[in-house]
Amino acid sequence: MKNEINEAHEAVEDNSTDSSNSSEPVERRPIVPGEVIVSGEDFLPGDGTRRDGENVLANRFGLAEISGRVVKVIPIFGAFIPRKGNVIIGRVADINFSGWMIDIDYASSAFLGIEECPRFINRNEMDQFLAIGDVIAAKIWGVKSKGIDLTLKGKGLGKLEGGFIFRTIPSRVPRVIGREGSMITLVKEKTSCQITVGQNGWIWIKGEKIEDEIKARKAIEFIASQVLVSGLTEKMEEWFENN
Repeated sequence: MKNEINEAHEAVEDNSTDSSNSSEPVERRPIVPGEVIVSGEDFLPGDGTRRDGENVLANRFGLAEISGRVVKVIPIFGAFIPRKGNVIIGRVADINFSGWMIDIDYASSAFLGIEECPRFINRNEMDQFLAIGDVIAAKIWGVKSKGIDLTLKGKGLGKLEGGFIFRTIPSRVPRVIGREGSMITLVKEKTSCQITVGQNGWIWIKGEKIEDEIKARKAIEFIASQVLVSGLTEKMEEWFENN
């Protein structure tokens, strides 16, 4: 199986981009549900907002962002909400005749069917492909009331070997990845580590040296903490110079 699993975050970027490095002027401020963010018919309500007459109101706690004409609220905290197409990181919790149960840090377990593997798997040797405790990068292809269905068919998906995983707040994942992958790419270049970021907030890091892995983790935790900061790329360049 392909070992360059760090490419998995590329699939995440398609669904999670951050406007911190956009060329358009962006305004952000803390907001509470029901508060008016902006008034005027020219503005378009986006995620976490609704229109009430000429006003665009917040539907949730977070940071109100106005980018061009689009208004949205970025959650500061919040649990992972699985959606089709999300790339996640999970741990094998159990094995049955038809596949693997995967812990993805969600209320419902996720299921990886044997037919969703990129190659033929002998049902009598399933634990040789994925054993209990193994960590994988997978993609959600179905969300149902009874559970979540996963697949390993896709670029950069599969078993994550070596390294370590840690968690961040799922709503901070777009910030960690950055606009068109800018933030996570910077961390990878500065630390020479392989990194995969899951939409569920699990992050996998593997480097040649433990010092590099620790530095990458600290950098990612710093990025995730900079919710209200603009010009984050420059701040990260300065952070790497000092650390």
